[in-house]
Amino acid sequence: MFALTGEQKQLQAHFRRVALERLAPRADEIDATGEYPQDMFELLKSLELFLLPFPEEYGGTNSMLSSCIAVEEFSRICFNTAYILVVQWVPIGAIIEGGTQAQRDKYLPPLARGDARAAISVTEPQSGSDVAGVVCRAKNVPGGYRLTGTKAWCTNASKSDFILVAARISRDDKERGGLNLFIVPTGAEGLEIGPKEKKAGGRGVPSHPLYLNDVFVPEEDRLGEEGRGFKIVMQTFNASRPIVGARGVGLAQGALDKAVNFIKTREGFGQPIIDFQGMRWMLADMATSIEAARNLVYRAASEVDAGTTGNELASLAAMSKLFATDVAMKVATDAVQVYGSSGISDDFPIGRYMRDAKMLQIVEGTNQIQRNIIGRLLVDAARQEK
Repeated sequence: MFALTGEQKQLQAHFRRVALERLAPRADEIDATGEYPQDMFELLKSLELFLLPFPEEYGGTNSMLSSCIAVEEFSRICFNTAYILVVQWVPIGAIIEGGTQAQRDKYLPPLARGDARAAISVTEPQSGSDVAGVVCRAKNVPGGYRLTGTKAWCTNASKSDFILVAARISRDDKERGGLNLFIVPTGAEGLEIGPKEKKAGGRGVPSHPLYLNDVFVPEEDRLGEEGRGFKIVMQTFNASRPIVGARGVGLAQGALDKAVNFIKTREGFGQPIIDFQGMRWMLADMATSIEAARNLVYRAASEVDAGTTGNELASLAAMSKLFATDVAMKVATDAVQVYGSSGISDDFPIGRYMRDAKMLQIVEGTNQIQRNIIGRLLVDAARQEK
């Protein structure tokens, strides 16, 4: 469906070469130790890859599709290195979407250069994917706000210079919504970053709970009109979901690559395993699903680049995230099966593909939430036709 331009094909070849030459030697170790790969951050910075999704005025390509290509190629080899890009890009998207010109001028250039790092914190222990159910409070005070509450699973918090924290500016405890994102420096008084979570996947990029105790945020560090930041949060997630889908495509492709390489020299019952019809059918189904997911992700990314917003983007973005990450889980699980008993041994890398794929079905809105979005928009459209 989507023919990449000559420039995008060159980028794809470049990203693939970087992944094979620089990421591959480190991928297993990063997963095994769970230590933050500062060397990979420095590599991405030196290659100026934090610029990719930025508008051209900041030195970027202003291309979600090019960003997805990078994430796909890196996830194919090292999920954690691709993750470093993603956790930098989502706050960028929020500031571009809802920030004032002064906020953009202040925060985007250092983020683009890799001289600053950021995180975004929406999830809370009681609400999970229910963004409108956020209860972290932002109380109006002279000159700004006081934030109080608890956040969960804030990825990259301990490595960031500031965090975009979602909090509710509402005087009614029972009211839903009324959100804004607030720019909170990680050294702010009253902010505590909790211990690193022990994760099944994405182990090299830390996630933490946050504890906010009367944290002061000046008014100029609020994103968007007061109490009307829900749209900014949702549009940011809509625009970033193709990137999550690209992570799924890359994981699936990497798992298939490893499965084929593993069995091509194996024999069973007196013949090469790869010659069994059942095995070839299994590989064919894996490859077909990956190609379908890739096309859906590329289409969603192309719509972001074309300026599509609102319900049209929300549905397609949700489909790309849902389908690609479900494909990643299915392909990774089948790849483990191809490995046989070796697939459940930590001596082989295929297990990390399955663990990382499972994580993708949950983050950035669970796949059940994506189905809710798609189904609701379908029903709403049908009702409007009456």
